[in-house]
Amino acid sequence: MTGLLAMAYLLAGIFFILALSGLSSQETARRGNMYGITGMVIAILATVASPSVEAYTILVPAMAIGAAIGIWLAVKVEMTGMPQLVAMLHSFVGLAAVLIGWGGYLDPRAMHTGAEAAIHNVEIFLGVFIGAVTLTGSWVAWGKLQGSISGKPLMLPFRHGLNVIALIATVIMLVLFVINPHGPSAIPMLIVMTIIAGLLGIHLVAAIGGADMPVVVSMLNSYSGWAAAATGFMLGNDLLIITGALVGSSGAILSYIMCKAMNRSFISVILGGFGTDGGAAADDEEYGEAATVTHEEAAEWLKDADNIIITPGFGMAVATAQQAVADLTDKLRKQGKNVRFAIHPVAGRLPGHMNVLLAEANVPYDIVLEMDEINEDFPSTDVVMVIGANDIVNPDAIEKPNSPIAGMPVLEVWKAKKCIVLKRSMATGYAGVQNPLFFKENSAMLFGDAKESVQKLVSNV
Repeated sequence: MTGLLAMAYLLAGIFFILALSGLSSQETARRGNMYGITGMVIAILATVASPSVEAYTILVPAMAIGAAIGIWLAVKVEMTGMPQLVAMLHSFVGLAAVLIGWGGYLDPRAMHTGAEAAIHNVEIFLGVFIGAVTLTGSWVAWGKLQGSISGKPLMLPFRHGLNVIALIATVIMLVLFVINPHGPSAIPMLIVMTIIAGLLGIHLVAAIGGADMPVVVSMLNSYSGWAAAATGFMLGNDLLIITGALVGSSGAILSYIMCKAMNRSFISVILGGFGTDGGAAADDEEYGEAATVTHEEAAEWLKDADNIIITPGFGMAVATAQQAVADLTDKLRKQGKNVRFAIHPVAGRLPGHMNVLLAEANVPYDIVLEMDEINEDFPSTDVVMVIGANDIVNPDAIEKPNSPIAGMPVLEVWKAKKCIVLKRSMATGYAGVQNPLFFKENSAMLFGDAKESVQKLVSNV
């Protein structure tokens, strides 16, 4: 039976690797999801059928309740709420790591001696620590994404020193815990460490500005993977080790890519904004009046254009305008126009957010291009439509060295002949800074709900 379990875990691990490979491109993403589902089904069935599982009267109801909650969330949560959902799911992984770590320590059946005992106790300690950081950090990320917590960074005095003190105290307790894991001070130390790790998770994420939350969510994804891997080592579960390592490493790589796309320091994100001011500063510069355009005028611009680029942002997700955008694209292409999409790596609040929305509306994959593929084409573009995007098309990132988003690679939409910006209002983006694109001579604002505005354009082109 042990051999069959190992083979099942190996097969599940292979499916998880295939899932990651499939999710690397839009064309194969659906297949990647199926691989992931298949791997998880194999893993669950193999674990349930293993000889070590006995309490089915507890396990089966728990699985049924969890499955019901998962299905309910999948049906209920809108695409605009996916970042918050992902952050909350990360917190569940962190909570599981904390509970399993404590359970592993309190389990009277755990019999380890010598070096094996020391390694086991290190695994317990690290699993609880990483899990607690992931748990509370994910809660704060959820709050910032949901709007329940201010997106402004928490700037405590001596904040980086507090983090260093917390880490030093944790290392000291780790050493003492491993030396005497069953002494009178072991449980109090484990409790104190859990509390310190929870507070550290809160502080690390609270110290980062709202504009950097996409990177934070990605980093928390990595933390949850390492927490799972630590739990796998503690339980001697090969599949948890493989899965945790895959999630942890892929999340770290994705975070690095996103940091590069936002001109953020990877180290500063891990350390809660270390070496930065933590977020955006207020922008009180006067730009004058922004020009506006009617739906009929915007439709005429599109009818006169040969080359059109559509740049979507989080506003498109909020308005659920993707199907209307797909209809407009289809109509313009049938008129012989070259219509393409420009996707910034952090458009929306999760990597691939816009790609998923456009794929959902059956927009052809070959006209959806990444920033590096299309940025040089804006000067030869007749009309750019910016739908609900803000910070990712802000010229200040390039033109204003003292801007909070200075150095962030952006889509240079202002270089097109004409630019139509669809927004509800002149409100700033997630970074909290004004966008001079709205006031440029070749730009015009089309105010209103994005879905309704695009539907009117479809009727007029």
